[in-house]
Amino acid sequence: MMHPLNTPVRRCGAIAAAALIASVVIAGPVSAQSASIGADIVSRYVWRGLDFGESMSVQPGLTIALGGLEFGAWGSYSISASGAGANENDLWATYTHETASGASFAVGFTDYYFPGPRADKFRDKDAHTQEFSVAVSGTEAFPVSLYAGMLLDENEDGEAERPIYFEASVPFMAGDVEIGLHAGAVSSKSGFYATEGFALVNLGITGSAELPITDSFAPPVSVSYIVNPSDSESGNRAFLVFALSLSP
Repeated sequence: MMHPLNTPVRRCGAIAAAALIASVVIAGPVSAQSASIGADIVSRYVWRGLDFGESMSVQPGLTIALGGLEFGAWGSYSISASGAGANENDLWATYTHETASGASFAVGFTDYYFPGPRADKFRDKDAHTQEFSVAVSGTEAFPVSLYAGMLLDENEDGEAERPIYFEASVPFMAGDVEIGLHAGAVSSKSGFYATEGFALVNLGITGSAELPITDSFAPPVSVSYIVNPSDSESGNRAFLVFALSLSP
């Protein structure tokens, strides 16, 4: 298949994701169980400084929580036929440990699948890309969050690529609006990110608040200004993105 950025890449199979989720299902009873569903409506799907689909998108999600373990499915579907090549349907799992001080540490796995009109089928070995990640979130007194995710990918020549995406973010309040600042970079050459080496790809600020519609209905909304300052094929762009979140 072709990556949404029109960069040829090969992809690994989805067996690892299926095995991980199966192991969770048969692991036996746990103390806490919950599930949640929801969807975001976004004016653009911009991920790590990259625009997927050049279109408004609807992004549904399903999450199941078993104590500190969460797993689920997340997708993004363009409302425009021209952007359907960037449609996405991911499986993911994370385990989070929270300390007594309020800081948390998480490890995660994501299987990325892009089910575009001319994409590889779900069971095709080249249809998927996996990522292993670690994340640290600080305390309320020091609310800095750090993230690192390594993709397991191959380039068009069949050579392994293991780019690592790093991101740091920090939130603060401005009246009733929560502001978040973030900066993200890719470690090395990558067909997935369309980079030729280390590149700063994702600088941004997001404002989030609730939109009161009725006394009992106030969905979260956000506006993000995002810049990809890199010299890559997909870089040197800026985006202003609106998002509306809906959930029961």
